[in-house]
Amino acid sequence: MWTALFARFLRRLIRNGNLAVSIGDGPEMLFGNGQGHKVTVRIDDPSTVRRLILDAELAVGESYTDGRLSIDGDDLQGLLGIVMRNFRQTDDLPAAARVLAGLRYIRRGLDQANPEVRARRNVAHHYDLTPAIYDLFLDADRQYSCGYFADKTMSLDAAQTAKKAHIARKLLISPGMRVLDIGCGWGGLALTLARDHGAQVTGITLSQEQLAIARNRAEAAGLADRVSFKLVDYRAMTGQFDRIVSVGMFEHVGAPNFATFFNVVRGCLTEDGVALIHTIGRTAPPHATNPWIAKYIFPGGYVPSLSEVAEAIQNAGLRVGDIECLRLHYAMTLRCWFDRFNARADTAAALKDQRFVRMWRYYLAASEQTFRHGPQDVFQFQLCRRPDAVPITRDYLYTPADQSLAQAAE
Repeated sequence: MWTALFARFLRRLIRNGNLAVSIGDGPEMLFGNGQGHKVTVRIDDPSTVRRLILDAELAVGESYTDGRLSIDGDDLQGLLGIVMRNFRQTDDLPAAARVLAGLRYIRRGLDQANPEVRARRNVAHHYDLTPAIYDLFLDADRQYSCGYFADKTMSLDAAQTAKKAHIARKLLISPGMRVLDIGCGWGGLALTLARDHGAQVTGITLSQEQLAIARNRAEAAGLADRVSFKLVDYRAMTGQFDRIVSVGMFEHVGAPNFATFFNVVRGCLTEDGVALIHTIGRTAPPHATNPWIAKYIFPGGYVPSLSEVAEAIQNAGLRVGDIECLRLHYAMTLRCWFDRFNARADTAAALKDQRFVRMWRYYLAASEQTFRHGPQDVFQFQLCRRPDAVPITRDYLYTPADQSLAQAAE
């Protein structure tokens, strides 16, 4: 019965592409129009099929991570590419899965409440892993957000250098300016703003591992007098800053806290100040976080719709100086991360185990395919309190310096 239901589900979902599925010792079933590279999936038992029918969003990732679902040649990118290209809406899912999706949306406020204690625990779940894990796939500066690929042939390091330069130009930083970096990660952007632009930077994080590494980097670079890193929740921040930047942190705020976040930004920003918020976002209506991502990768995380962020910015009394959509830049970044992680999978398995390797491969591949084929984007919001705080054209953002920065990072 479950095999027949699963076949019916896949025929409804997979209209294009070339997907083959076999269950246990059963015959191979074909789905799609037969065009393109063939991807062959093998499922070990009917119980896995039942879980895939009832809750595919969670079960696909779990089944692959646990080894109950395998792909010939381990072609994870191929499988997820087919699924994402064919998936259009929740109505494509079986009734039970649609009910679960609805319930997750209803309870998302509770899941994303993220009071400070839970926020610290959520951050530790992902960012306080063995530090060497991140060395396997990130660039030398440990930038854990999308690069800026002005040229598709750029290396990962060059794209991350270009990203930091692009952000700095949007911030219009002058020497001596006080800068707040909300969610400073391992400190790379803060150190760049201090070293290359003469800023006085305060970086805040909830990760003990990131804090220790960032402080050590500041000391080693001789920048400890210009950069300070603190273990502080953004909701506890006070004081005034000429510039505020936040890269890849807003995804951890949670929808119930959007108003609080932007009220903090406005309260800490000087009257003529400028803020830059860089976040993953959706070009579709609000939703609930993918259950596999929420359970295994980013508990408490949420990728907001543009409409949700715009409303929160508006209600905080901030003006939008500029909104830029980076679109495929993150897909390109994720492919670099996936390839680098894959090349060092044996090292990752030695640091963790094979299950962790499969889990991380699924995370990186699923994220890339969502950016390539789903409603996922990257938004950069340039915010201010006064309409004349930033130039009225974008000319200042695009200078010949872009090329020299990219070349210097190669």
